[in-house]
Amino acid sequence: MSLLVIKFGGTSVADIERIKQAAGKVAAEAKRGHKLVVVVSAMSGETDRLISLCRSVTPLYDLREYDAVVATGEQITSGLMAIALQQRGLRARSWQGWQIPMVSDTAHSKARLLRIEADKLRARLEDGEVAVLAGFQGVTEDGRISTLGRGGSDTSAVALAAALNADRCDIYTDVDGVYTTDPRLVSQARKLSRITYEEMLEMASMGAKVLQTRSVEMAMKHKIKVQVLSTFENGIGSDYPGTLLTDEVNMEENLVTGITYARDEAKISVIGLKDTPGVEADLFGPLSDANINVDMIVMNVADPAGLADITFTVPRGDVSRVIETLKTHKDKLGYQNVLTDTEVAKVSVIGVGMRSHAGVATTMFRTLAARGINIQAISTSEIKISVLIAQEYAELAVRALHAAYGMEKG
Repeated sequence: MSLLVIKFGGTSVADIERIKQAAGKVAAEAKRGHKLVVVVSAMSGETDRLISLCRSVTPLYDLREYDAVVATGEQITSGLMAIALQQRGLRARSWQGWQIPMVSDTAHSKARLLRIEADKLRARLEDGEVAVLAGFQGVTEDGRISTLGRGGSDTSAVALAAALNADRCDIYTDVDGVYTTDPRLVSQARKLSRITYEEMLEMASMGAKVLQTRSVEMAMKHKIKVQVLSTFENGIGSDYPGTLLTDEVNMEENLVTGITYARDEAKISVIGLKDTPGVEADLFGPLSDANINVDMIVMNVADPAGLADITFTVPRGDVSRVIETLKTHKDKLGYQNVLTDTEVAKVSVIGVGMRSHAGVATTMFRTLAARGINIQAISTSEIKISVLIAQEYAELAVRALHAAYGMEKG
């Protein structure tokens, strides 16, 4: 008898009919004799609605109260899923993050799980109960509700799989696996039967919406067998119809495994900083303290007066907090101006084969240049090259690169 963690995303539980359909897949796994933990997201669009309520009060809301509001979406879905499973004859019970408890730090809206105290849950599973958990949420040491960031239900599911030593974690979503790029954008995108943790981590962090980045980090750390598959296909996870995350390299795959793009980027340029030792720490330290994730960084020193400009990217939703943080520290930083640009996109090519093959970057740069696409910033890792470009060229860039690397269906 295997222990499975099954997660359903927002589109999979968008309405009552879809919740019933998802419950059917859980019931099919139960018939095969598995112990089951089900993790659910909020119904599609519900989290956005709750966020908009917070923003309608003030754009700079208290993140502790924000968490109290947005965590309610998953609470509703967990109860509805438990009812749907009970209607199918299963002993099911809903759980909230604070009931387990799933203990997190105090970085509200982007909290990280510290530990999961799963003894009560484990006992219920041994007694034959199906546990239905509200994903995306936890509880701080002082008893405040916390949330794990957008897509945090993925992290909830993988974390539970690790804590319970589950045999597999199935992530049901609106696509039937991981593709070489967004199939809605490139019709010739190929579905991958497997992908390495490293590649999936880069794809998730660079804009692929299939899995939350932290869930992949956790799966890689604990070697959790994770499968991405569709709620809307007939198969269930035990038949392996989706894409499996693994630490094994598939040598038959192309040099580049995937191409991603992220539209929710913003470029911040801090103009006229004093070019002195420690200026970078003075700039990025406060942003880090404010839990703002900085990605690409470019520094230009061309002023005879010894001034420098630093350009970096952040998630678009963090622009207001960046501006406020910079204003608070302006006296120390002494900059002249701050410029923002939200009309940018990040495009990345990813593949473990890049470690041992030259020319990947050259192909990328030549392909973009041939289509008149200017590169504003570049960042690299062993298995990834990312460029920042004008947002209007994002789709053209993805299509051109997908063809340039020969990634179309055979």
